[in-house]
Amino acid sequence: MKNSKVTFITEAAVIAALYAVLVLVFSFSSFGPIQFRVAEALTILPYFTPAAIPGLTIGCLLSAILAGAGILDIVFGSLATLIAAVLSYKLRKYKFLVPIPPILANTIIIPWVLRFAYGEAQPIPLMMLSVGAGELLAVGVFGTALLLALSQVKHVIFRNHRVKKTMN
Repeated sequence: MKNSKVTFITEAAVIAALYAVLVLVFSFSSFGPIQFRVAEALTILPYFTPAAIPGLTIGCLLSAILAGAGILDIVFGSLATLIAAVLSYKLRKYKFLVPIPPILANTIIIPWVLRFAYGEAQPIPLMMLSVGAGELLAVGVFGTALLLALSQVKHVIFRNHRVKKTMN
């Protein structure tokens, strides 16, 4: 039992670190009304492990703090990630639906964060389009490619989920 807790915490920590590092390395495109957050591709990881829920949330929280984001961004950006991760985990039986919650949560929540945390003047619907487009590319394209690639790896083991090589 103790080993499974250690495994869970380790997986969550690695995911948090990866997310935060990717946000910070690509910070030039990770923030603002027109954003492409490379780290968002990792939001498909709840398909493989429940440890991705705290991992992604903490990674988002850490990257926002380290990047000097406003408190509303830190709180509500992390909340958007938490909501998306929980919903993606709940949809894990339907592989191709897993990317939808992060796309929708960020498309709906982040424009409001941009408005109230940073005073962004663009209309909310326009920011929903721009944030949504970035999410479609990061999660819908790159995240789905990552999901499919990890699903094909024969010996990758996540907590309570063995990724098996599928025969197509």
